[in-house]
Amino acid sequence: MADEIKLNKPWMVAVWPGMGHVAISAGYYLMAKLGMHLVAELQAEELFDVDHVEVKHGLIRTGRLPRSRFFAWVDPLGRHDLVVFIGEAQPPRGKHAFCSRLVDFAKDLGVERVFTFASMATQMHPSHDSRVFGAATDRASLDELTQLELTPLEDGHISGLNGVLLGVAAEAGLPGTCLLGEMPHIFAQLPFPKAALSVLEVFATIAAIQIDLTELSEQAADVEEKLGQLLSQVETAMEAPQAPGEEEGAFPAESSEEADEEGPSPDDRRRIDRLFDESARDRAKAYELKRELDRLGVYHEYEDRFLDLFKKSD
Repeated sequence: MADEIKLNKPWMVAVWPGMGHVAISAGYYLMAKLGMHLVAELQAEELFDVDHVEVKHGLIRTGRLPRSRFFAWVDPLGRHDLVVFIGEAQPPRGKHAFCSRLVDFAKDLGVERVFTFASMATQMHPSHDSRVFGAATDRASLDELTQLELTPLEDGHISGLNGVLLGVAAEAGLPGTCLLGEMPHIFAQLPFPKAALSVLEVFATIAAIQIDLTELSEQAADVEEKLGQLLSQVETAMEAPQAPGEEEGAFPAESSEEADEEGPSPDDRRRIDRLFDESARDRAKAYELKRELDRLGVYHEYEDRFLDLFKKSD
């Protein structure tokens, strides 16, 4: 399959779900705004297992294994094409073997450089700028990060495939860079698009690409305001005497973006269909669609239809 795909000096960005949805949000945004198309799927079923099944209105749906797919963008200026690898989950075992397979496929595609995105939880306040930390597998890439005045990850470790992949890439002779967006540790379980925005700003500079970040910037400002309000509520609650029977550490239900237990309303379904129609005409609209599916908690229900938007048309 890789032999049939002709790309020009491509760079690859690999993302998986993780803390703050930083990496996966940045990956989907890049894929949507550049109008990428699906080029291949990595087969590694033996390294995964089904750890849950979906239940809708009391009915159990058949479980399925996570999928791992490659999307490509052809640089109109002919400098270097881009490949975005999106994994739905990290394998619970065989991480090095999985990354070796991924790197082998990337080399077959002609990939010359590998990036991963990740998050860095710190004591930052939600209203502060999200810094980007960086680490690299080679001195030239590290010097590049230094010139951009990023904060180097001096010591520590990068957990999961965000780090393992770069180690395997280095073993295979591919330079690698990890860009980590800063987010508040107290909100580690909530989406933090400001970190994804900062990561994409840095990546766009390194890759010398033009990408419209307006939508992600607006989303980041909206989440910043909501988290600021939530933090104020928490601080007020901590200062006030606790009422008898009050559960310590509980958060108000409205702080979650989970969908209503009854599922999407008919109006929600119509809005989803409209966004699908708009995204079919303009794939840059696909990120708005992805946000809506996530907000309603129905992305898995529409996943195949969503990714069909990125199949290359003949």
